[in-house]
Amino acid sequence: MNKEKTAFLAFCLALGPASAVRAQEPVHLQRTGDTVSLTIGGKPFGVYYFGPDSPKPYFSPLRSAKGTIVTRGWPMVKNIPGESHDHPHHRALFFAHGDINGIDFWGEETPAKAAQTAHGTFYSSEDLPKGRTVFRKLDDATSGPSSGSLRADFDLVGPDGKKIAEETQAYTFRGDQTSRTVDCEFTIRATGGPVKMGDTKEGTFAIRVVKALEEPNGTMLNSEGKTGEKQIWGKRANWVDYSGVVAGEKLGIAIFDSPTNIKHPTYWHARGYGLFAVNPFGEHDFYNDPKRDGSVTIPAGGSLTLRYRVYIHHGDAADAKVAEAYEQYAKGGGQ
Repeated sequence: MNKEKTAFLAFCLALGPASAVRAQEPVHLQRTGDTVSLTIGGKPFGVYYFGPDSPKPYFSPLRSAKGTIVTRGWPMVKNIPGESHDHPHHRALFFAHGDINGIDFWGEETPAKAAQTAHGTFYSSEDLPKGRTVFRKLDDATSGPSSGSLRADFDLVGPDGKKIAEETQAYTFRGDQTSRTVDCEFTIRATGGPVKMGDTKEGTFAIRVVKALEEPNGTMLNSEGKTGEKQIWGKRANWVDYSGVVAGEKLGIAIFDSPTNIKHPTYWHARGYGLFAVNPFGEHDFYNDPKRDGSVTIPAGGSLTLRYRVYIHHGDAADAKVAEAYEQYAKGGGQ
């Protein structure tokens, strides 16, 4: 076997077992103003928003290979019938944390109690001053015959207008006839002094799934075989998957935690009402122990990188062989 075929086989195996026999489709990225639109195989996949209209960048919506939307549209789209209108800071797919040097980059305002209530349960939010993730530069938006990439730089800015740190968000997109894969890399650089990622459940890499995937209609499953919010929230696992029937399509969406990440396997701030989040920092909430400290301090001049894979698939986790797909991702180094 020549070097080219060997490299291609290794690439396919890193994507997952199904991808080794399915051709990767072309990915196209197009910047328009403060957005980058993506298509995979000629079909719309999502749009990356990074303009000043939002306190943080986000993707919305995300779609399956068939084009079915898997993320909540609200609050960006306000006229979708039946959507939940809680937690307006849950913007489809985003990266943010609720306590960075005592500033909240997760929430967008101090919400009323009604806005923090989902399915009759009140979920409190940290009452900290609010920061903004301010766009600085788009480093990369590259299309390709089998993948596409995007990289953008931001400043983490406090309510006083002063920068406290820098952040880079980088994504690689792939897809075939049955799946969509997004490899995500987030780096926070302590360019202005030490940066403390505080212990709070309000974070960190998150997807707000469409209503059809919420409990009790959808199914939450983790790598330990546990199901439902009560067995998954605050627990450690390599991956979590939400699956169900959306607009007539049986599908699922999983997040994989890279083995390169701190505290791997990570903790999950995953809720039955549709918040699907990875949070390696919120230990005092997850263990219900106020003496426990899950915070992480990045020394001045240092950085912290977190990597995740989003895997949108047909069928449930068993149909899509999510466990096997994660193992191939981990074998590839989770990068």
